[in-house]
Amino acid sequence: MATIAGTPWMRIRVFPEVASPILLQSSLFYSPRKFSDFRRTTTTRSFSVSASSISDPVKKVDGQVRVRFAPSPTGNLHVGGARTALFNYLFARSKGGKFVLRIEDTDLERSTKESEEAVLQDLSWLGLDWDEGPGVSGDYGPYRQSERNSLYKQYAEKLLEHGHVYRCFCSNEELEKMKEIAKLKQLPPVYTGKWTTATNEEVQEELAKGTPYTYRFRVPKEGSLKINDLIRGEVSWNLDTLGDFVIMRSNGQPVYNFCVTVDDATMAISHVIRAEEHLPNTLRQALIYKALGFPMPYFAHVSLILAPDRSKLSKRHGATSVGQFREMGYLPQAMVNYLALLGWGDGTENEFFTLEQLVEKFSIGRVNKSGAVFDSTKLRWMNGQHLRALPSEEFKKLIGEQWRRTGILTESEGPFIDEAIQLLKDGIDLIPDSEKALSNLLSYPLHATLASSEVKPLLEDKLSDFSSSLVAAYDSGELLSALEGGHAGWQKWVKSFGKSLKRKGKSLFMPLRVLLTGKLHGPDMGSSMVLIHKAGTRSVVSPQAGFVTLDERFKTLRKVDWEALIKDQRIAEATAAVSN
Repeated sequence: MATIAGTPWMRIRVFPEVASPILLQSSLFYSPRKFSDFRRTTTTRSFSVSASSISDPVKKVDGQVRVRFAPSPTGNLHVGGARTALFNYLFARSKGGKFVLRIEDTDLERSTKESEEAVLQDLSWLGLDWDEGPGVSGDYGPYRQSERNSLYKQYAEKLLEHGHVYRCFCSNEELEKMKEIAKLKQLPPVYTGKWTTATNEEVQEELAKGTPYTYRFRVPKEGSLKINDLIRGEVSWNLDTLGDFVIMRSNGQPVYNFCVTVDDATMAISHVIRAEEHLPNTLRQALIYKALGFPMPYFAHVSLILAPDRSKLSKRHGATSVGQFREMGYLPQAMVNYLALLGWGDGTENEFFTLEQLVEKFSIGRVNKSGAVFDSTKLRWMNGQHLRALPSEEFKKLIGEQWRRTGILTESEGPFIDEAIQLLKDGIDLIPDSEKALSNLLSYPLHATLASSEVKPLLEDKLSDFSSSLVAAYDSGELLSALEGGHAGWQKWVKSFGKSLKRKGKSLFMPLRVLLTGKLHGPDMGSSMVLIHKAGTRSVVSPQAGFVTLDERFKTLRKVDWEALIKDQRIAEATAAVSN
């Protein structure tokens, strides 16, 4: 191991193959002293924070990579948050590190226990088990911000004592006026520093009056901050755009950026992997890290997930939360696979990964900094791939239980279910799709199909005569006998039937499909007819399933008025021609 020295407040242990993971060049921050001494200091300086250009540097605290996912329990887990959690999980697991879950519930008005439980449930469903956090013991708890207030107050007082923050007694009206003046002057809406140079007597006078106050962080008026983000590369900010910012509100509640910095530091987080919308927060957090003498973690800001119109994915684009996709019948392994590919790839054409394979192949250096478009069609396709990749018995159990639960079948397992699944599986991408697939097979929408324009070529090819021959084959028992023989019996009969009509190929199978299934398209017709025959001879299909038996189908065929049908087709054709 090599030891690299940064500033006096920081030493970092790194793997020998990683050169200069963090370099601090700074004399910006004042040494600890009392506020009354500090207010006389007027010089300002700048500093920069740089990470190695190596694609996947690894900094360890106490010999370990530690990352965190810190959701706010104010709603459901968005797919963007789930992807951030996944990238943190994969990074930790790939480096033999720890994945920490922290609940950021300082927004007391919006945070709810129900939302927290929903987030935990969604993460568990995805298979992203955490090493430390709610429900799991750890050495860095508690893991809810609402339970860490005493810690925030302790560090806020430390900053006050050393002159890094000061009490600000400005009223809301005064602050609004500052913003208005800045807007008129076309300047950033920063705090003008009314209380930054106040005397101790002035402060004590306001305290004696009981005037509410906030804690403001003292920001240098000149200089800049530069970081080398592990995903986005070099990012810099000018300090004069910031202004002194609040870290503790007048009601004693800490502000987000202060909480996050204290938490990440005291939980020994080595890498902060989060959404790019948090990138602006890095400036405030870096200043707090430095003032408290905390080691700076690596930062990696993941791009946003975009809708097809390349705007930020939101509810107006449809389902956006993990819970919604779970309820729609998506598999957790498909969601994980798809989310991983939103901005990451292993450099090959492969798109199919298990969670274990993702852990093996994941590298933060291969995360793309540009936004990734959420394609619900591809997610559905990927779910189908994972569904059909399940062990046969597990796949049968999922589909069989879906059919019984939704009332199509009276049982969830058996030969009929096995054959139906084998026939229909290629058309099932989501478990609920199986309901529609089986219902479609059992239905017989003959009249609607015969009324469609697609049937016109069949009508012109003597479909009525074909129907008469088919009814005769059914009435004689010839067709039923063939179906009793299974797929082989069906094939033998079709060959013989086609020979008797001097038909083969499309001219044989298209009219057969329409007349027997009532549809123009569908799965293998022989297997379909064998299954329909079995459904009519067993009690596996529920009465409310809308199943039309073979006997009922042929009763319908006998009642078709072919002459009227042909006449209607001609009238519709003539009407269309006139309209055109």
